[in-house]
Amino acid sequence: MNSLADLYLPGQERPLDLADILKLLVAQGRLDLESAEQLSALRRSATGDTAKLHPLEFIASQNPADLARPDRTLDLETLSRWLAEEAGQPFYRIDPLKINVAAITPLMSFAFAQRHKILAVEVNEREVTIASAQPFVTSWEPNLHHVLKREIRRVVASPADIQRYSVEFYRLARSVSGANASDQKLSAVGNFEQLLNLGSMSQEPDANDAHVVNIVDWLFQYAFEQRASDIHIEPRRDTGSVRLRIDGVLHTVYQFPLQVAVAVVSRLKTLGRMNVAEKRKPQDGRVKTKSPQGNEIELRLSTLPTAFGEKMVMRIFDPDVLLRSFDQLGFSAEDQRRWQGMVTQPNGIVLVTGPTGSGKTTTLYTTLKQLATPEVNVCTIEDPIEMVEDSFNQMQVQHNIELTFASGVRALMRQDPDIIMIGEIRDLETAEMAIQAALTGHLVLSTLHTNDAPSAISRLIELGVPAYLLRATILGVMAQRLVRTLCPHCKAPTEVDADAWSELTKPWNAPLPSQAHKPVGCPQCRETGYRGRAGVYELMPLSDGLRALIQTDTDLSALRRQSYKEGMHSLRLSGAQKVAAGLTTIEEVLRVTPTSQQR
Repeated sequence: MNSLADLYLPGQERPLDLADILKLLVAQGRLDLESAEQLSALRRSATGDTAKLHPLEFIASQNPADLARPDRTLDLETLSRWLAEEAGQPFYRIDPLKINVAAITPLMSFAFAQRHKILAVEVNEREVTIASAQPFVTSWEPNLHHVLKREIRRVVASPADIQRYSVEFYRLARSVSGANASDQKLSAVGNFEQLLNLGSMSQEPDANDAHVVNIVDWLFQYAFEQRASDIHIEPRRDTGSVRLRIDGVLHTVYQFPLQVAVAVVSRLKTLGRMNVAEKRKPQDGRVKTKSPQGNEIELRLSTLPTAFGEKMVMRIFDPDVLLRSFDQLGFSAEDQRRWQGMVTQPNGIVLVTGPTGSGKTTTLYTTLKQLATPEVNVCTIEDPIEMVEDSFNQMQVQHNIELTFASGVRALMRQDPDIIMIGEIRDLETAEMAIQAALTGHLVLSTLHTNDAPSAISRLIELGVPAYLLRATILGVMAQRLVRTLCPHCKAPTEVDADAWSELTKPWNAPLPSQAHKPVGCPQCRETGYRGRAGVYELMPLSDGLRALIQTDTDLSALRRQSYKEGMHSLRLSGAQKVAAGLTTIEEVLRVTPTSQQR
């Protein structure tokens, strides 16, 4: 017997048999005879759910060594790919982010899918793609072809994935359809194109409907599982779109009927203790929940009235951020030494710069967490408070009662603080209060929106801060960006593109590394080739030489040249070090960093 296809002839209705699979794995040198005999004996004595497992799931559950891959086991993914090859059918990895659940669930009933252990994964006008883990069972094909009037394209998928996603997709579809049925009489409040229908509104969509509760629960669990940092619910003309931001990139995951999206937003507003009836102005709220692993996770909610209704964005805060070390954030040993030198001073101002979503808050929280010993008083003023932390005294800006950054800092200075963190310096008044705090013996940490570190000095001068005060108070500036890191499970060595490397490191012309790595894609990274993100940093501690260059008409180029002379690495050069270390790619660093200024 050379392959399963020799044994399972066309037209024969034969489910896979464990003995046949084990025999073939031994013949192909993937499994030793002793392990195969042990697996057979275990299967004969198995009872309950174990006895009902698909043969591949049963083999994978025992973790036998894969003789063709040293130090690896025959896991379910490997066995499923092997089965697809043996059956001569394509392997299909079910990625829920890429499946149109609303389109595939009406193709067959849940009972039919469960009975035959199949799942529709793609559909177009001409054909429907069906995933199965029994490639030699064909009895369901004629029925489906007759009902759907489409060609059947068969693929092999993991039996565990088929079972799991069948349940999840059909449960979600049932909840959406149930929620839509109960709300379809209602009009979408706030949709500019439906204002004429507002008079016929009889009631709000029921945010406590069991179907809506199920959808919200699914949304949270799914976002946590996919390592999302944000959940977007966006109303469109006829539908509500759900998108997740994963490693900095947005992915569409579901299209709800508009009424369901309205009800989901109402449910989330209730959970976030927001005013459900107020749909005309933006609101903020917070929700605390638990991940499937039991970790507490905080979500910050924000609504925005748009042309088609309320848009909601939920920012997911991982509490593990507060437990990270600097090297986990992406600091090199030299970066860490320079940064520690800046933030362990008794007084002065340290600034972190970069666009929204560049990891500034994470860096500041990590730093404050390490500085917040029982001997010091750490106070923050934020808009809004990003993560609630026991060891800080946190205050939130509230413009409606005129509690601004500036008035907040003024109040904090009467609270005997040692370290003050100001969420952002946006205007002259806040900058002046930060400088006042630094001059009176406090360490102040804050953020600015500038492209690089030297630009922070010119930004403060543009705001109207006198140069002599900056010379007296600024300890240093750090600019940062986040780059996606290569998946450690699948990245592959590749030759370095000399032209791209030259673009990345000019004008330093750093030596070409012997090799780089490229993204490949595997189940661990959802076939993207990237998993997680790390920071690239540009640190500029203010030396006496740099202070001398800070004037009312500061020459930014001269300041930048002197910084480079004193050892500051640009963001691109910092990224190039990560490329050389095999952590990311040249393309990724070029994507997120500004053009390096001339030395």
